[in-house]
Amino acid sequence: MTPPLRFRDATPADAPALAALHNSTAGGLTALHGEGPWSALITERRAAPEQVAGRARVRVGCAARLVVTVLRLATRKPWAIDATYFTPVSRPLYLTGMAVAVAWQRQGLGRQALDDAAAIARAWPADAIRLDAWDAAAGAGPFYAACGYGERGRVRYRGNPLVYLELVL
Repeated sequence: MTPPLRFRDATPADAPALAALHNSTAGGLTALHGEGPWSALITERRAAPEQVAGRARVRVGCAARLVVTVLRLATRKPWAIDATYFTPVSRPLYLTGMAVAVAWQRQGLGRQALDDAAAIARAWPADAIRLDAWDAAAGAGPFYAACGYGERGRVRYRGNPLVYLELVL
């Protein structure tokens, strides 16, 4: 049975938990798939949630008092994304930094986090959620596709293969 999560905006006090979540997820992917761009570790400072009114929100999913999911939605396009691959819309959001705690994976929590992200995006208001994923065994492209995100292209960025995905709202 999938445990229900409580979603909220992250706070600066969440930075240690967010860094630990990202780093343990990176370690899990590295253990399964070997070293790759997914192996990068982050500091608490880098994990500190950047909540910029009207431009960015970091959302966490909590089970009891544990932060078990995190993702970031922002209006600013990440440098690795080429917007020409996506559906032309006037108000896209970009999803980055999604992670689900290793011990909690494959229980539907990532899908819950994406459902929360879609609800936040609709209220923003936004027309689409765009993202990129590693086009490799460690990549989450098939997961996003199973959650309704359509593939928009495959590219190489700094030598790394990416797949672009989008959910039009």
